[in-house]
Amino acid sequence: MMFNKMKHIDKAFRHIQVFTTVVVLSCAAISFYAIRESRQAAKAAQSRIYLLANGKVLSAIAEDRKDNIEVEARDHVKNFHEYFFTLDPDEKVIQKNMTKALYLADGSADGEYKRLQEQRYFQYIIAGNVSQKIVVDSVIVSTDTYPYYFRCYATVTITRATLKTTRGMVTQGYLRVVSRSDNNPHGFLIEKWETLENNKNPHTEPR
Repeated sequence: MMFNKMKHIDKAFRHIQVFTTVVVLSCAAISFYAIRESRQAAKAAQSRIYLLANGKVLSAIAEDRKDNIEVEARDHVKNFHEYFFTLDPDEKVIQKNMTKALYLADGSADGEYKRLQEQRYFQYIIAGNVSQKIVVDSVIVSTDTYPYYFRCYATVTITRATLKTTRGMVTQGYLRVVSRSDNNPHGFLIEKWETLENNKNPHTEPR
């Protein structure tokens, strides 16, 4: 009789042991699953950014910079040239555009700006009611080596009271990665910038 009781107790203990093991393993599996899903949700949330456009908040997915580096680099170069070479006969407009441009480049751009000042080019723009506009035709960026080399092809149109002159422009330089900011959203800095051509196929026509 005593032997049967011990046998039943041993059997019940084994059942409890098995049940406890199953519960522990199930809890561990659930915990692992929950942690993994939480991490994936957090990663997805971090990659989602929100943009304010026309008073509306839009959701977007942020991409890894390496997947988009050439696009950002080309846009950085394009923005710099548009700021630097878009001039109107208004001192405040010129200063505003130049300030934006010089945030995107190093001393090589500042040196060119000072050279134009010394030549009284901006005074000529203002006094002659001249407008200058640049259209960037293409930007080639090489990301094989760092800093990244670029070459920019553009068309500059200078509009005077009676004449309009169009000329080709080719510039080159290098791009160094820096911290992003409100003044430099792409996080690049143009270095060793220089103009290779500024009179290719000039075309002048009366207005």
